[in-house]
Amino acid sequence: MSDKRITMNGLPAALSGAVLQVGDKAPAFRLVGNSLEPVTSDRFSGKVCVISCVPSVDTPVCSLETRRFNQEASRLPKEVVILTVSRDLPFAQARWCAANGIANIITASDYRNFGFAQDYGVLLEDLGLLTRAVFIVDKQGIIRYIQFVPEVTQEPDYEVVLLEIKKCL
Repeated sequence: MSDKRITMNGLPAALSGAVLQVGDKAPAFRLVGNSLEPVTSDRFSGKVCVISCVPSVDTPVCSLETRRFNQEASRLPKEVVILTVSRDLPFAQARWCAANGIANIITASDYRNFGFAQDYGVLLEDLGLLTRAVFIVDKQGIIRYIQFVPEVTQEPDYEVVLLEIKKCL
């Protein structure tokens, strides 16, 4: 159980799973990509990996966030990868990415077993969705930044995320 105070539409929302801290080794993960291919943490070894957790890319705020990170990714060095994780089915993610011109980030789903959600402590217990959070993992696989957005219906602080990415380069 996380000690993070999260609300959704102003109401308290309970999180479950691990409580990670800056300096921890990032948990390994196995997600499902848009074409049903495995997306594993090993794929990002030696890169700065920004993990953007969202409830669903098909909602207004998640859509804004994912499009913003796609735009920012086009300006970042190639050694930075942005991964957006939700519980959306891979088919829905693929459709949404195609409809929104998403080409600079990777989207992946934790729909199979909540493994990622539990290991990263981002599972909204009552909804079965991921909370809105951002993790930055350095080239050595160490978590260098964590941002849990206190109100799930709001966007993350992009400027802080971008500054923290630069610190990892």
